Amino acid sequence: MAQKDITATEKALRQRERVKNKKPKFVRQESWRYRRLKKNWRRPRGLDNKMRRKIKGWPPTVSVGYRGPKATRNLHPSGYREVLLYNAEEIKKTDPKTQVIRIAHTVGKRKRAKILAEARKRKITILNLKEAKEVVKEEKELAEEKLEKKEKVKEATETEKPKRKRTETKKRKGRTEKQ
Repeated sequence: MAQKDITATEKALRQRERVKNKKPKFVRQESWRYRRLKKNWRRPRGLDNKMRRKIKGWPPTVSVGYRGPKATRNLHPSGYREVLLYNAEEIKKTDPKTQVIRIAHTVGKRKRAKILAEARKRKITILNLKEAKEVVKEEKELAEEKLEKKEKVKEATETEKPKRKRTETKKRKGRTEKQ
């Protein structure tokens, strides 16, 4: 049963690619005539508009017939459903068999590294991993620098005499008791 579902989605993905290749680039009406009009699609609304009326010789308009198969809508080309993550807690809700994650661009380096570590544990695919690799390298470098600083501090404290704790004077004790 599961095998049939997999082959059905794969078949639908292939069909979506074929439909996508046949689909024309939809352009705004008369954008080829006037430089001030950009090519990006706007729905033709005029009463006598040739594109709206679908007159022969005019570019095609957006319509339902160009839509892909229902089974593949909102799927990544790999066949998995995409999930946008903002923090490491959300990764617990994802299913590694059917979903892949994309880390939101607003997430900082520290959270990104946590999400990456959690995803590796759960064997979940990350789509925007290219950025995350750089972050992990930077995190490792920072960790190494911190270790080196700690070692230097330890060596410095071992060679010096231990400092005596400062004892409180009678005046200070008296002030704290009154307040």
